[in-house]
Formats: sequence, structure tokens, C-alpha cells
Amino acid sequence: MSKKFETKAIRDQLERSQYLEHSSPLYLTSSFVFEDDEDMRAAFAEEKDRNIYSRFTNPNTSEFISKVCAMEGAAAGVAYATGMGAVFGTFAALLKSGDHIVSARSVFGSTHSLFTKFLPQWNITTSYFDVSQPETAAAAIQPNTKIIYAETPTNPGVDLIDLEALGALAKKHQLILVIDNCFATPYLQQPIKYGADLVIHSATKLMDGQGRVLGGVTVGNKDLIRTLYLFARNTGSAMSPFNAWVLSKSLETLAVRVEKHCENALQLATALEQHPKINWVKYPFLSSHPQYNIAKKQMLKGGNIISFELVGGLQKGKQFLNAIRMCSLSSNLGDTRTIVTHPASTTHSKLEPEDRLAVGITDGLIRLSVGLEHVDDIKEDLFNALEAL
Repeated sequence: MSKKFETKAIRDQLERSQYLEHSSPLYLTSSFVFEDDEDMRAAFAEEKDRNIYSRFTNPNTSEFISKVCAMEGAAAGVAYATGMGAVFGTFAALLKSGDHIVSARSVFGSTHSLFTKFLPQWNITTSYFDVSQPETAAAAIQPNTKIIYAETPTNPGVDLIDLEALGALAKKHQLILVIDNCFATPYLQQPIKYGADLVIHSATKLMDGQGRVLGGVTVGNKDLIRTLYLFARNTGSAMSPFNAWVLSKSLETLAVRVEKHCENALQLATALEQHPKINWVKYPFLSSHPQYNIAKKQMLKGGNIISFELVGGLQKGKQFLNAIRMCSLSSNLGDTRTIVTHPASTTHSKLEPEDRLAVGITDGLIRLSVGLEHVDDIKEDLFNALEAL
């Protein structure tokens, strides 16, 4: 029986125990016992696929991974304590001293720090290409390049990259293509269809969707995942069973939540685009988005993130945040609650202005993570804040 996305998310779960529970139980245990010496030997020799220690595997983390793999069309996966744990664990497991990464310039701030401050300590270097000029990715490839990496849509500029083109480039040069699919979720976009070898998620965001737990996951090619798993198993980056249990439950409602997020976001983006105190609005499913055609090709809908630029720059951005009454001021995203962030004065304030501009963060840029409140209430709060400027 062929299952649709929503059915997989709900019906793919652990085998029932002797208690015949309807919903998967929570396995809060650090370790597992063995029948006898032979059972234990075979488990450690990996002749048996069974749980040994929750740093290695746990029924709850296995269920979460299985669900994400089904959603992304992946062969295997590894769960991590956080999204950045997944990013670091992926690169650290696959790269060695002297290797090189080609990455889109617009990446999450902590990923940028990983590329520029920490990986260079192990003689691993990174070259950036411009997301608005994806053809520059080919020019950045070196003889020692091993990975091509990108986020799409990007954070916080909401730019898009043609996954099919990146997949063809990676295949041509026999490189590993790694895509951060956090903003889109597997419901809206499946990068493996376009040639990605590995897909990373911060499960903290829309996968949880309610601002409760941290988590990360990387899924994809079975052989690559095996390397990632061994690294994670030996370095202690495991997701907690409790967080995995929460995230598995959250995935059951991912489709219906993301549908509503997208519906609210498109209405708000359309309304904001007409406001005189806004220079421009970026949302993947607005026809004015520079990569609108790419969005329509590779995304089901536009997601829940909008970026827009206020007239008046840095000072107006600060004033806008202070005028918000209902929406939350936070650095998180993908929550049921709408979240407003002004990167230039908060999350990216330590960067030099020219460095911010290089990744599309202008002084007046606002990132809006659209929640599940009634769209009229979100709009009223945003427009009242705009009128206060």
C-alpha cells in the first residue's frame, strides 16, 4: 500500500509492546539488557540490529529518524542534540585536514562561524558563492573540494537556490551535496529528488513547531550516514529520547501546521508589499521574488518566513521591534507564535555593516516567522507597529 506524506507521518511508528499502546511510549533509559553472553557479543559485533546504549540508538530516536527518512525519501539518518550538532557532525565526520567546502554565502550565522573560525583549525577551508549568481559555485570548486553546501530558502534573506542545478554540478564533479532544508521542511521540499546526498534539519524549528525542544537530524545516502553515525556514536552528540518522542509526535501534524503557516504568510506578504513604509518584501511565492520560478519548481508552497526592509534603516528597525505588542521578539523561528527579528541590531549586530550587506542583511531588514494565530490579529499587530514609525 502506497502511503501519502501525511499518512507516513502518522502511521510509521514503533512496533507495539506487549501493552498494545496506541501511541508510541517514551523510552527513558540509558541502556538496554541482553539475554546472555552470545546476545551481547552479537550486538556489539553489529550482527544484530538492536539497542545497546541510548548514545548509540534508542527506540524513540529511531522512530523519529525513520519518519524523517520517509518524508525526505532518504535511506538512513542520524539524530543529534541540536540543529548545529547536525551541521557540525556532518562536516566533521566527512572531512579531513586539507579538504575544501564550497558553500552559499547566505548561511546561518553559527554555520558561518563554523566555516570561518573552527574548521580552519583543522585545515578545512571554505569558499563562498553568491546565491544570486549560482553559476559562481562552479568557479569556486578546487581540486580538494569535497562538499557543496547550501540553505534554501536562506536565513534571513529568504533567497532561493536551484537545487536541480546544484545537484547536477555536484554529480559532474563527484562532490557530496549537502542541503539545509530547515526553512522548507520535507513537506514543502525534498532536496534528495534534485540530487542532494544529505539533507540537514534543525528539528527545533518547524518540525517541533511549538518552541519546546532542541534537535537536529541528517538524512540521506546510506553509506554516508554510516560514517556520520559512527562519528556521532563516538563523540556523544545524541538526541535525547524525550526530545525524539516529542518531535515524533510533532511530525504527525507537520503537514497541517505548515499548510496554515503558508496560508498566513502569503496573505501577510501580499499585504506588507503594499505598505508605504516598506521598501520591499521577499517571500518565495510572491511573483515579485527574484527566484519565484525556482520556488514554484521545487517547493510545494512558500513556507512561513518573510523578510522585508523598512524605510529608514537601523533606527526604524529598533523602533519597529519596540512597537510590537502581540508577536514575540525572539531569535527562534518556526513556532506556533509569530516571531519578529531585526537582524542588524540583534542576531547579526556583531558583523561589520559591509559583511551584513554581503549576505543581504540591510539595516532595515525584518525577518518574520509567521505563526498560527489568526492572520487578522498578526496583521493588526504588524501594521500598528508600522504606523508607529
